[in-house]
Amino acid sequence: MKGAFLGPAFSQGEIEARLHGVGAKFQVLSDGALLEACVDALVEGKALGWFQGRMEFGPRALGARSILGDARSPTMQSVLNLKVKYRESFRPFAPAVLREDVGDWFELDTDSPYMLLVADVLERHRRPMTPQQEQLFGIEKLNVVRSTIPAVTHVDYSARIQTVHADTHPRYHALLTAFKRRTGCPVLVNTSFNVRGEPIVCTPEDAFRCFMGTEVESLAIGNSVLRKEDQPPGLKRNYQTAFEPD
Repeated sequence: MKGAFLGPAFSQGEIEARLHGVGAKFQVLSDGALLEACVDALVEGKALGWFQGRMEFGPRALGARSILGDARSPTMQSVLNLKVKYRESFRPFAPAVLREDVGDWFELDTDSPYMLLVADVLERHRRPMTPQQEQLFGIEKLNVVRSTIPAVTHVDYSARIQTVHADTHPRYHALLTAFKRRTGCPVLVNTSFNVRGEPIVCTPEDAFRCFMGTEVESLAIGNSVLRKEDQPPGLKRNYQTAFEPD
C-alpha cells in the first residue's frame, strides 16, 4: 500500500462552490500562505480542521480529514476532548510526526503511516515525575506534564504514532515541516475530524457543519481558510448535546 487515501476528493472550484452554498466566509490562499496561516493558528493554541485531498480509508484519520493541534501544549488534550470531541478529558490522542524525524522523538525508527504502532517518547524528551506526582491517581496524574509533547504522551510515556511521508501526503508533510521550521518540533496532535457519535467528515459541507458545531477555531479545506470569528452567527450549531455519550 502507498497510503490509504482511497476516498473522494474535491477540486478547489468544487470546494469554493460548496462553501458558498452553505454560507461560509473564507479566504483563498496560495500554497505557501495557506501553510503559514495554519501554522499561525497552531502556535496560537487553536484547534485546526484539516481537510485535504482524497479521504482516508480505515480506522484512523491520517491527515486528510483531521483535527490538528500543538503537541507541545499541556492543555491541548483536554481542550480537544472537552471543547471539540465533547467527551471525557482523559481520552488520549496520537502524534503525527515527520518520518525523517520519528527516531529523534520516539523509540521507533520504522514506518508507521497508518497510526498502528506504539512506542515510547525518547528519554531526552521526557520530564521525570516527582515522588509527589507519582502518588497521584486518575485525572490528576494524567494532567502532569511528562514530556515536551504532553498532548500525545500517555501516562506510561508511550504514544501511538503516525509517520508522515512526503511521497504519500505531500501537503500534510509540508505543514509539519513548516510547523517544525517555526517551532523546532515536527510533531502535531492528529485526531479524526468529527465529534463523538458522528462519522468522520467526508465533504466540505460536512466539515463546515462540524466546524460550526464545535469549538474548532480554524479550518483549511483545500486552499480555502476559514476563521470561526468570520462566520455568520446564525450558522452556529450546538454539537455538544446532539449525540449520545459513548
